[in-house]
Amino acid sequence: MSSQVWQQPEIISWSQIILDSFAEVVGKELLARKGTPAAQAEALFFAPFVVVSHGTQAEPIFNYGNQVALDLWEINWQNFIQTPSRSTAEPINQLERQQMLEQVAQKGYVDNYSGVRISSTGKRFLIKNTIIWNLRDRAGNYCGQAANYAEWDMIKN
Repeated sequence: MSSQVWQQPEIISWSQIILDSFAEVVGKELLARKGTPAAQAEALFFAPFVVVSHGTQAEPIFNYGNQVALDLWEINWQNFIQTPSRSTAEPINQLERQQMLEQVAQKGYVDNYSGVRISSTGKRFLIKNTIIWNLRDRAGNYCGQAANYAEWDMIKN
């Protein structure tokens, strides 16, 4: 199922929000935007780096994870999109969190976040140089947050 998830119309649309928001906020493309929205959704899903996003719920739930993310978290699509994003991270201290929020407020994104994440099987890994950005639809409405990183180290428990 997960290998064809990118073909679903709602995922194609969501992929455009991820890509458009990244370009708008960060000022560069997350990946080369070639072809149709469906081709771009496929490229995003099979990109050689992690891309995840969550919605605007009080307890945000993941609503997108590309194949690298699913592999890293050792989880399938159906289970991933039911996972609260908070539950995959170790708590960060308040000062670090406050600094991150201030940077997002000033820049619209954070591009140097690092933190420990936990896979579905309990494996811990440190993500590095992570970009976190707000997602907005074409009308400018806030619709969640996304994260992207290409560097991580597995942590021996």
